[in-house]
Amino acid sequence: MTEVIRVKSEQDLDAAFNIREQVFVQEQKVPRDAERDQYENIAKHYLATYDGVPCGAARWRQTENGIKLERFAVLQNYRNKQVGEQILKAVLEDVKAANPEKEVYLNAQLPAVNFYKRHGFVEEGDMFTECDIKHYKMIFKG
Repeated sequence: MTEVIRVKSEQDLDAAFNIREQVFVQEQKVPRDAERDQYENIAKHYLATYDGVPCGAARWRQTENGIKLERFAVLQNYRNKQVGEQILKAVLEDVKAANPEKEVYLNAQLPAVNFYKRHGFVEEGDMFTECDIKHYKMIFKG
């Protein structure tokens, strides 16, 4: 069973960072200094567990353009178990409760575009590359 919590402790934040390190840095070859950034201290972080094992992470933050969802990561062995869906649902619930009037957006990696489309996001603009990975900006339409 999947449980998603808002990170409140250093231990949970370390677990989220470890998941992001495995997915982005080790698996996708994103440079470590690009994966962690200056927004870590202001972002709201989330940690997902599956049968008690930390396996997913995400964060969101306020920007001048609205609320940006970022750093969605699920460990390889836990994909296709609805972990990502549960994280997205929890994040959207919190974001909409706290910021009902703000636009919600994200930059989706190409393989994740259909996942986000199934959950109410639409593509906006042209494809772009970030850290050698193709992305689309996507806006939440509900």
